Amino acid sequence: MEGFLFQASVYLAAAVIAVPIAARLGLGSVLGYLAAGILIGPVLGLVGSETKDVQHFAEFGVVMMLFLIGLELEPRALWDMRHRLLGLGGLQVLLSTAALMAIAMAYDQPWRVALAIGLTLALSSTAIVLQTLSEKGLMRTQGGRSVFSVLLTQDIAVIPILAFLPLLAAGVSGGLLPDGSISLNAQEVENAHLSTEAHDAAHAAQTFVQSLPGWGVTLVTIGAVAAIILVGIYLTRPVFRYIHLAKLREMYTALALLIVVGISSLMTVVGLSPALGAFLAGVVLASSEFRHELETDLEPFKGLLLGLFFITVGAGINFVLLFEKPLILICMALLVIIVKALILLVLGRLFRLRGRDGWLFTLALAQAGEFGFVLVSFSIATGVMPNPIAETLLLVVALTMLITPLLFILYDLISKRMDDSSPVIADEIDSSGPVIIAGVGRFGQMVNRMVQASGFETVVLDHNPETIAVMRRFGFKGFLGDPTRPDILRKAGLPDASVLVVALDDPKAAVSLISYARKENPSLHIVSRARDREEVYRHYQAGSNDIVREMFDSSLRAGRYVLENMGLSNFEANEAQKLFYAHDRSSVRELAALWRPDVPPSQNAAYVARAKELQKDLETAFLNLGGDKADKST
Repeated sequence: MEGFLFQASVYLAAAVIAVPIAARLGLGSVLGYLAAGILIGPVLGLVGSETKDVQHFAEFGVVMMLFLIGLELEPRALWDMRHRLLGLGGLQVLLSTAALMAIAMAYDQPWRVALAIGLTLALSSTAIVLQTLSEKGLMRTQGGRSVFSVLLTQDIAVIPILAFLPLLAAGVSGGLLPDGSISLNAQEVENAHLSTEAHDAAHAAQTFVQSLPGWGVTLVTIGAVAAIILVGIYLTRPVFRYIHLAKLREMYTALALLIVVGISSLMTVVGLSPALGAFLAGVVLASSEFRHELETDLEPFKGLLLGLFFITVGAGINFVLLFEKPLILICMALLVIIVKALILLVLGRLFRLRGRDGWLFTLALAQAGEFGFVLVSFSIATGVMPNPIAETLLLVVALTMLITPLLFILYDLISKRMDDSSPVIADEIDSSGPVIIAGVGRFGQMVNRMVQASGFETVVLDHNPETIAVMRRFGFKGFLGDPTRPDILRKAGLPDASVLVVALDDPKAAVSLISYARKENPSLHIVSRARDREEVYRHYQAGSNDIVREMFDSSLRAGRYVLENMGLSNFEANEAQKLFYAHDRSSVRELAALWRPDVPPSQNAAYVARAKELQKDLETAFLNLGGDKADKST
């Protein structure tokens, strides 16, 4: 027990120290976790062989992450992604496998071993990439969505790869029996002490999957997937209602964990990917009324276990083998990254990923991933791959994962130096109007519909081809183009326009557009969308006339509903809402004059002092409002 507590303290202390430092340096949490693992493992020797045992538990972080991602995707959304899944994702797996297999064969590896190596290295790191995309807010970009599609395809591909690998054992060690079942060299499996994963995979293979004929493996796979779907559709609602009757909060958490652990157990028994099974269950439950409950219960576990997984990857790097031939291994890792990056770059071009999106797609997926550990272990268990090659391959996979955060840093550097005009091939704009709407997301879409319904012509500009395509499908006219480009704005009629609506997601692009439009057309009335007060101040300084905070009006309505349900009449709640609105609008204008972009508001003495005064003025105004109401009532 004392040893367990000491190990837990070591892992937690390493994370608490290293991750905040990495985050403050702008390196991201993933690199912090990996560095923490290297520090407590190979450098200080505080953890040893038990890291492999810990990694078993940590891998549940990957499983939970896929389950939570599935909860965000309804089956219809998954169907809409079919072109990216089959085209972009399928081509990436096939081309990367073929290229890496050819390289392995060029170094005198048998074709069966070379194919296993290609399949292993073709898969990327779902855990590192999705975690980093979420941290950097890149998941909703076109490049981020394409990256997710490829990762999802790779996770799905794990099923046929695991089913296919034992077939490569023929002629290597063991082989296929006449009845279609797989024969293993028992001594080779017994001597496979490379990792705990290999032992577990061998045990599962011997006791279940490998004893079945080929058609039996297929039936078991289909049965396991069907069981997850049927349970998700028909059994989860009654179970949740049963748990609800207990009125114990911890039972919801226990049920959420049971779903993930149970699915992982089922998929492991039949030799499939637990992460893929969890993702499938998440998709099935995406339309359930208990979806948000599951997300809330599992999110803390997911974050901690993912961090633990990254630590174990860093701690498990075999530095003894690395120091024996460091140049060769590093070159091998870089070769894998370069080959995959070149394939991804070409695929990105074919699928019209340009500029930042293209580079994000290329650099985010260039590494090997955590499923590589599973496939290598399974290859040993089934006799496909000899131990020396497997040891080297595991180290190459770990090195590529360690390099991945540096690839994202490289993407940031490239992205900052890129011309904003490069990602978009603009339409030929053949009309102009008095109202120009730059950006047509949820905000710009509502503005456009209201203005057009009132009989005024609008010119809608957006850099997202999918958004413009959806608009046109519903009968609204829009032009594909970067709204910050001067030539596009001139063609849209900026010099003669009356109103410009700035509804861009990129804060820097929005400020740049406001500044340029104000200079080009001083009489132009600019209406802009901002996310928070600091963005409001930037828009004011850039020259915007009317600035709408995203959550401001909806928050006022919510506050009014609260007041009405606390006993105020509709009239009183409306008066309170109007007073707060007017006071906040005037306060923002005053504070905008004191705000400094180079100083955080909490450290700006003049700003803080005036904000306190304005808050007291608001409280006094509400007291006077209450007094006026009392006078009227008497």
